[in-house]
Amino acid sequence: MTISLCESSVDVFVPYLGNLSALLDHASAYAKARNVDPAILLDMRLSPNMYNLTHQVGEANRHAVVASALLAGHEPYLARDAEADIPELKSRIAAAIDFVQGLPRAEIDGAGDKEVVFTFKSGATRKFTGRTLLLTFSVPQFFFHVTTAYGILRHAGVDLAKKDFLGPPR
Repeated sequence: MTISLCESSVDVFVPYLGNLSALLDHASAYAKARNVDPAILLDMRLSPNMYNLTHQVGEANRHAVVASALLAGHEPYLARDAEADIPELKSRIAAAIDFVQGLPRAEIDGAGDKEVVFTFKSGATRKFTGRTLLLTFSVPQFFFHVTTAYGILRHAGVDLAKKDFLGPPR
């Protein structure tokens, strides 16, 4: 059995971005039920030197978008990296989903041996093949940030379970 790069990228990113959006719904409901300013949750972090929840969501989006765009040979759609409220973060997730779903699947699938260059926020670059970008960098980075967002919300007391992270069976 062969698994395509599109199945390993877009088809993985999209449902987990949807799950991330649903986690934000839980955060919003938690804040409302407890009369807590949602901005407090969005600014939480697991450790002082880690990104806060807002930036965890942004990084998950960025890794999904940039990896998919590089594989497809397109310029990535990049959302503002500014602070946002929960509705804005959900809007950014929806835009990322729309972007990656709109990329040509055949281009992504054909990019396994293509050289791609990932540009870090610092401006530094790193060369990969499409396959190594996806499997050794972007997918692990994506899941690190989604998992950390989940962990921040759990730590804050939001009632979440593993099924909220994983989403419905596919």
